[in-house]
Amino acid sequence: MRQAGRSLPEYRELRKSGTLIELCETPELAAEVTLQPVRRHGVDAAILFSDIMIPLHAIGVGVEIVPGVGPVIAAPIRDRRGVERLRPFEPEVDAPYVVETVARLVAELDVPLIGFTGAPFTLASYLIEGGPSKSHALTKAFMYSEPELWRQMLERLADIGAASLRAQVNAGAQAVQVFDSWVGSLSLADYRQHVAPAVKRLLDGVADLNVPRILFGVGTGHLLEAMRESGAEAIGLDWRVPLDQGSARLGPEIAIQGNLDPAACLCSWDVARERTLEVLDRAPERGYVFNLGHGVLPETDPALLTRVVEFVREQTQVRA
Repeated sequence: MRQAGRSLPEYRELRKSGTLIELCETPELAAEVTLQPVRRHGVDAAILFSDIMIPLHAIGVGVEIVPGVGPVIAAPIRDRRGVERLRPFEPEVDAPYVVETVARLVAELDVPLIGFTGAPFTLASYLIEGGPSKSHALTKAFMYSEPELWRQMLERLADIGAASLRAQVNAGAQAVQVFDSWVGSLSLADYRQHVAPAVKRLLDGVADLNVPRILFGVGTGHLLEAMRESGAEAIGLDWRVPLDQGSARLGPEIAIQGNLDPAACLCSWDVARERTLEVLDRAPERGYVFNLGHGVLPETDPALLTRVVEFVREQTQVRA
């Protein structure tokens, strides 16, 4: 999962050199952070080290990634003038460092590189709330009271996301993932009406590139069937939906990934092994990528993560 390196001492050492945004803006450092968990754990793919707020930062949205808090917006967007500030994103002009980072990684990696972007709802929630929120009340109030302006905002964010992914793929990324961390706060009806069209717009914007497109959300068990309609080739599952049930609901044509609760990696090896085995026992024979159900917790022991990777690989060989 994204930011798997957060638990690594070598990552924490690099973080001392500047802010997270500064790290993302420095290709040699962003590439190094991307490589660290691949070297340490021997995983089968790398995911670009960046942040979902980078494209917004690059087009002039004042954002600071505050340690222990998350993205904080200098001037929250809550009216038409604010929405109109969301201009088109030109990756090669606005954020050439991302393209350079991808190119560096493709030249060095011997496993696939996954690019990523933020989904329209999750980005909108940060922009409207001004930072992280537990209720997303202001976001939903804006969505309910200004449906046309909301649609315009999400379409702009979808186009920004698609432009970002296109640049990453053109630079060499071999798969892409769209993170919708907070969309689980919506009802199914609201998701279908107010959010799903923008997600499809984003994914349609890279459909011609013929790379796997992964859609991931947290707390989205009630949205799986609607997420399947987005056009994504794969859906990420958190730990709330049993893997076999999620797979049955999505159907054999959709690949799935994830499902291990990150908290399991804070336990003893015996407990982590048992929880990992439970996930594998529920996995379909084909079309499954083992992963956590959300990001690696910073306090996780890196050695345990390596053991999980080795155990999954052993089990895969045994079951082949």
